[in-house]
Amino acid sequence: MIAHDTPDAGLTFIKPVRRDSFQDNDALGATVKAVLDNVRTRGDAAVREYAAAFDRSDLAAFEVSAAERAGTLARMDPAARADAEFAIARVRDFATAQLGTILPLEVEPLPGLHLGHRVIPIRRVGAYVPGGRYPLLSAPVMTIVPARVAGCDEVIACLPPTAHPDMIAVCHLSGADRIFRIGGAQAIAAMAFGTKTVPAVDKIFGPGNAYVNEAKRQVFGKVGIDQLAGPSEIYVVADETGDPEMIATDLLAQAEHDVMTRVGLITTDRALAEATVAEIERQLADLPTADVAGPAWRDYGEVVLCPDEAAMIAYSDRIAAEHLQVHTADPQATAAKLRNYGSLFIGPLASVVYSDKCCGTNHTLPTLGAGRYTGGLWVGSYLKVCTHQWLDARGVAAVAPAAVRQSAREGLEGHRRAAAFRTGHNYAGAT
Repeated sequence: MIAHDTPDAGLTFIKPVRRDSFQDNDALGATVKAVLDNVRTRGDAAVREYAAAFDRSDLAAFEVSAAERAGTLARMDPAARADAEFAIARVRDFATAQLGTILPLEVEPLPGLHLGHRVIPIRRVGAYVPGGRYPLLSAPVMTIVPARVAGCDEVIACLPPTAHPDMIAVCHLSGADRIFRIGGAQAIAAMAFGTKTVPAVDKIFGPGNAYVNEAKRQVFGKVGIDQLAGPSEIYVVADETGDPEMIATDLLAQAEHDVMTRVGLITTDRALAEATVAEIERQLADLPTADVAGPAWRDYGEVVLCPDEAAMIAYSDRIAAEHLQVHTADPQATAAKLRNYGSLFIGPLASVVYSDKCCGTNHTLPTLGAGRYTGGLWVGSYLKVCTHQWLDARGVAAVAPAAVRQSAREGLEGHRRAAAFRTGHNYAGAT
């Protein structure tokens, strides 16, 4: 095994990244703060002004009525509805299986000392549903369905007024209690602070553009958020068995999301690296979405040649990609060595697109290196695991002496008295 003294030791950047997505998102803070402050103080009036300015929308009412919901559903193409319901079922099934692993706890570690936790659904959650360049019908499925499985009391959905009508239909099918035609940072503000029309929520979920992401960052603390989601990412780790045509196809599939999508190949095989670069350029020539995928590849794409598998694993863990595909001779063995990623796609048949759309795992995942310390959205994101304890006299006898002594050492006389009181001693007495 080669020892790597510096992070890039032994690496060859066949195609380096040209731009930094962190820096490209830095200049939004003041603009978003103004939107949040305006919505917090002026409520619906501010939301209506931003809808007119940003979305060219002049709606008499923000909320989608029951009749409108039924109408969008009736007009939805039957095949599109069937596919949406297929995705909903897959996501619901997987979230239900996950929920089965999150259990309440009751233990008695010492006689009379009872400890435990409860699993409590968050009361009211908000799902931001992006409008974006394409009608991403899977987006509301991923944020609303797990909330329903978790048992949240109420799910509020917000989506831009310009969103495709089918997005409203899928919000309805996924189980949203209320749907509002409000987009952008103003939607985050409305859900965080509440307005006369929009109820304040306890936690906000869902990806959006850079303004939405910055708004979520600024309201965090007032409400919970799922995560800060930057532009989408896909990386592939591959050895000499990788197929350049397949890898290029998968990288461009993700690159068409956004001109800031980060795509990359990390490989131990120079021939594969060079062939993949050439194949990407070839496919871009006739890809209908090349106007988006091309800039993403040119500015944020990279191909890295590593001297050995250990360096390939190390560089992948350093990137901590949102989506990470494994194309090696033994993908299961390689996968077992990886630890930093949003979601892992093991073997060449496991395309990111399947998870993006309908296979059941959630596509709302950590980006910009956050996979080093967190996973993606899952049913547990909609739950609180809250501890409790109760003691009888035996439990007090077991823990009080240590609590009394430690409180005295720390000079916390009120603590010492509270600990001693339940032992039957005079709480103001000596230890």
